[in-house]
Amino acid sequence: MATKSTRIAVLFYLLLAFIVYCEAKDFDVRTYGARPNGDIGQALAKAWKDACASPTPSKVVIPSGIYNLKVAKFEGPCKAPIVFQLQGTLKAQTNPSGFNEGEGWITFLRIDKLTLTGGGTFDGQGKNTRGKQCSSIKYCNKLPINIRFDFITNSLVENIVSLDSKQFHINALGCEHLTFSSVKIIAPGTSANTDGIHIGRSTSINITDSFIQTGDDCISIGDGSRQITITKVTCGPGHGISVGSLGKYPKEEPVQGVFVRNCTLKNTMNGIRIKTWPDSYNGVASDMHFEDIIMENVGSGGNPIVIDQAYCPWNKCNAQVSSKVRISNVSFKKIRGSSATAVAVKLACSKSFPCQNVQISDINLTYSGKEGPVKSQCQNVKPTILGQPHPALCIA
Repeated sequence: MATKSTRIAVLFYLLLAFIVYCEAKDFDVRTYGARPNGDIGQALAKAWKDACASPTPSKVVIPSGIYNLKVAKFEGPCKAPIVFQLQGTLKAQTNPSGFNEGEGWITFLRIDKLTLTGGGTFDGQGKNTRGKQCSSIKYCNKLPINIRFDFITNSLVENIVSLDSKQFHINALGCEHLTFSSVKIIAPGTSANTDGIHIGRSTSINITDSFIQTGDDCISIGDGSRQITITKVTCGPGHGISVGSLGKYPKEEPVQGVFVRNCTLKNTMNGIRIKTWPDSYNGVASDMHFEDIIMENVGSGGNPIVIDQAYCPWNKCNAQVSSKVRISNVSFKKIRGSSATAVAVKLACSKSFPCQNVQISDINLTYSGKEGPVKSQCQNVKPTILGQPHPALCIA
């Protein structure tokens, strides 16, 4: 079972991080000239360079205090396990200019056995970027991601805060065996394109015991993601926990093995969602399982349980042509709570490639608003229904 293996993996990386933490030699940025309220860039770069070159476990230490940082890239491979211990606050520039599309304010690149910890805060200072229309211009794509993890392996990110990112808070690309634990992500519900944790083309990623409130998906899972486990996450405000969107680009890799369990969603626009574009490129998404989920007033801009294969957020696509992303082996189990909309369950699958092997059991979602009784909508799917779900499913 994925749950048991996930617990073992998390415990392993926590133990490894503790051993490395205890044995690591400190590389304190103060010894390199860093001072609170000043620019830490040069001192931090020198501390990282020396720590990464150490033949024994090392620890870059940023003590309590507020430090300014324009942009930073921490690149491996390092010669031994390395800890990045942020106890204070790193502050980005308020001016978002100068970044290319997809770039990070802070990037960790090609590192094995990294531990990022310390209880500190990555403050993206994104408040002055609010109010821009990401749908009509490319402005938001050129805003920096708060923290990028590119090609990180056998690593742990725990006990950190990402605050007010200008774009995505955390982006993991090409990573393997990476655990996020006790991560806190904070941004207003009105902040555009600020996904909490985005995962793409990565394998064996665990997200657990974390709190995410933001203006877009709390967690989004892109193409090429395999064996992704999400447990004990509290999400809201935000757009929920999403697989996708998929099918927008050619040669997207399959999504396989997504497990979301024991999570709580509060006042989110959607709940748990699989989304693909209409008139899409070919794609595959399979073995996705959502279980033991609590909903509190979920679906103010959508639905608590969603498969949406006509996802078109800005009405700039051909919705008349069916999605070519094939969805199969999906389960929704033990999901209960309250919906903010009468349509608590919406399964809108592709006409060309109907969803296959969808199972629904132990669903109990209530609605007390003015839209009428709680209900479901189903298209191009014949789910296996166990028990007496509320609302009744796929009866029309």
